Order: sequence, then structure tokens, then C-alpha cells
Amino acid sequence: MEPSGQGSEFAVAFGLSAAIGLEREIRQKAAGLRTYTTVGVGAALFTLVSKYGFTDVLQSGTVTLDPSRVAAQIVSGLGFIGAGVIFVQRGSVQGLTTAATIWLTAAVGSAAAAGLPLLAVLATASYFLVAYAVRPLARRLSLLRSVPVHYRITYLQRTGLLQDLFAECARAGFDIAEVRTLSASVPKGGYGDGTEHTVEVLLAVVGRGDADALTARFVAVDGVVACARPGYGDE
Repeated sequence: MEPSGQGSEFAVAFGLSAAIGLEREIRQKAAGLRTYTTVGVGAALFTLVSKYGFTDVLQSGTVTLDPSRVAAQIVSGLGFIGAGVIFVQRGSVQGLTTAATIWLTAAVGSAAAAGLPLLAVLATASYFLVAYAVRPLARRLSLLRSVPVHYRITYLQRTGLLQDLFAECARAGFDIAEVRTLSASVPKGGYGDGTEHTVEVLLAVVGRGDADALTARFVAVDGVVACARPGYGDE
């Protein structure tokens, strides 16, 4: 006969993982409601199988069971999913927060299924605290930075375009600390064949403005092809 407690434990895991997924869905992240709910429910199922399964083969003194082994394998298995959502594009690391949240959702599902609903609820509440309280605080702290913020910008070479980028920096409250050309594409026929060519520069700025808002300003400049912050992870 199956223990009656597993239904409520599974339901708690489903509800908490769905709450995390709904928040990510609302914020239009790559992984949303379905992904996080599935991860949490899957982790709960593995934990419940480890906790309640195999009772028909257990024999005292002959066959023993260590339920914690399945929980350890959940952690290892989530590494593959996490690695699948992290990628590097033009020196910018993307998806770190998504991978960490998936990992947390699996832990919440495991805790709920293991009979630790309070711990699962506290972990979920901690996530929402980080998402809605710590995040704005981090943005405010960034206003006090004295370390240069770097941007890798690719643009079509046009007269005055670089000056437009400098002007956007000034409007956003930043000063130029360094400008370095990384590469420049030269058409086979030379610069006079009418073909547009691109220039990639590394721009270092300092100031108390909003670095994310400055990224949006750069992207909005006519002629800018790409803009990324090297080493800055998108959520």
C-alpha cells in the first residue's frame, strides 16, 4: 500500500516550482513556467521514488537502501541542464541566473518531496526576495561604482557615429575612460567599392549612470550592429 503522505508532498513541490516558473515567465526569460515546473516535479518524483519505492525488495540484514543517493544524482543531473542554458556570445556570458534558478527549483522539489515543506517554502521565499528586493539594491550599488564598465560595440563605419556613442555616454552620466579598436572589416575591393564595412571597439566608461540603460542607448544608435558587456551575465 502506498503511503498517503506522498500526494501532499508532491503537490507542495508542484506548487512551489510552478510559482518560481510563473515569475520567470512573467519576466519573459528563456526558461518559463513549463520548464521550472517540470524540473521541480521531476526532482520531487525522483526523491519520492527513492523514499517510498523498492519496499518490496527490502530485506532486513540482506537488502538495504540509501535514499540520499538519488538526491545526490539529482544534483549531478541538473548540471547537464544548467550547462545547456549557459552560453558565451562575443565575450558575454549569458544564462547564469537561469541555470542557478533551475538548480534551486530542483532543490525545492526535492525538499518538498523529502518531507521538508518549511525548508522548501523558505527557499522559494528567498528566491523571490532576491528577485524583487536584492536586485534593485544591486542596481543602486552599481551607481556607486568606480570600476570602468566595458562595452564591446560593433558598428558600421560612418562619419560621426563614434561621436554619437560618446554623446550617449554623456547623456547617461558616464565619462569615457578608454577606447580601443578590436577589429575592422575591409572589403576585398578596398574602402572605395561602396561596400559598408564594420568596426568593433572596446569602450570603457566610468560614472554613476545605469549601465543597462546605456546599453539600450548604444543599441538604439543608427548604425550599431551589436553591443555587449564582456563578462556580464544576462538572466
